[in-house]
Amino acid sequence: MSSSTIPNSFDDVTDFVVNRGNGVTGLVDSGIQKVPERYILPPQQRFDLTKVVSQDPILIIDVSNWDDPEVIKSICEASGKWGFFQIINHGIPLQVLENITDAAHSFFGLPNEQRSKYYKGASPSETVFLATSFSPQAEVALEWRDYLSFQYIPGNDQASALWPPVCKDEVLEYMKKAEIVIKNLLQVLLQGLNVKDFDRDTQHTLMGSPRIYLNYYPKCPNPELTAGVGPHSDISTITVLLQDDIGGLYVRGIEDDTWIHVPPIKGALVINIGDVLQIISNDKYKSIEHRVVANKIKNRVSVPIFVNPAPDAVFGPLPESGEIPIYKQLVFSDYFNFYFSKPHDGKKTIDYARI
Repeated sequence: MSSSTIPNSFDDVTDFVVNRGNGVTGLVDSGIQKVPERYILPPQQRFDLTKVVSQDPILIIDVSNWDDPEVIKSICEASGKWGFFQIINHGIPLQVLENITDAAHSFFGLPNEQRSKYYKGASPSETVFLATSFSPQAEVALEWRDYLSFQYIPGNDQASALWPPVCKDEVLEYMKKAEIVIKNLLQVLLQGLNVKDFDRDTQHTLMGSPRIYLNYYPKCPNPELTAGVGPHSDISTITVLLQDDIGGLYVRGIEDDTWIHVPPIKGALVINIGDVLQIISNDKYKSIEHRVVANKIKNRVSVPIFVNPAPDAVFGPLPESGEIPIYKQLVFSDYFNFYFSKPHDGKKTIDYARI
């Protein structure tokens, strides 16, 4: 693309990136030399590196024995204090993890015309779509991220039949392995809430509609001006995140207006509590704000699994807590639609659920 056709104005960038399905990856491929205005955050919303603190690093938990009382205690305590922790020796082979991050690079390395076939609204399958930023129509500034989203339906080969061949097998292989880890995590977390049954109804409510993203953050010429992902908490039950070796994930610190880097650890998975579990636990567990910064050195990928309730699942504080509920009962699809109707806005989404 010649310099005369590189989109630059606010409206041209929106049209090229969002309406025509090129995403920020297509924008970078076009040869831009600086961040367009459409991606520039107001100064007060930019990431301030002076706010990063090094104390209280995110806990790393060895889960080679899920039944170990110390493992259970560590997971539940980390979920209550931080809402974030990393797990190692979880049973997913390193090769499987490397395969899926390689597959993410392969998909986003495809020519624009091949990627855009999967753009939201044009995808050949309802269970996969490509999108950019978070909620482009509502955002003051777009986020420097594209993502390929998959709805995983265990045992349904038809659901994945039209997924991109360049990454289909790797996503399915990873999800089948990760499903075991997810069930173990949820059973441990439920034990901390005095819930002993992990039956079909409970699984429908907690993990009935998992989604996996291949996130792609291309190199950014002015990363200090924009965001990979703005501050937010997830609305999932839990999120299981695979990072690459580049880093860029930051979690809100306990002290006001501080941030803690979550360092990449080879073979580890980052676990964070989502709003659903905070609501179900009546605030015993915490979903914490986090954000992703852009970088100018390398193209970064990450692979989150958003362990979501089924759309029709009704959730609210569990009676086992024995405490007065501070949240109402909600249908997950209502909470989901509210979340995506607005830009990322920290922890404000959960106010929608308060009594």
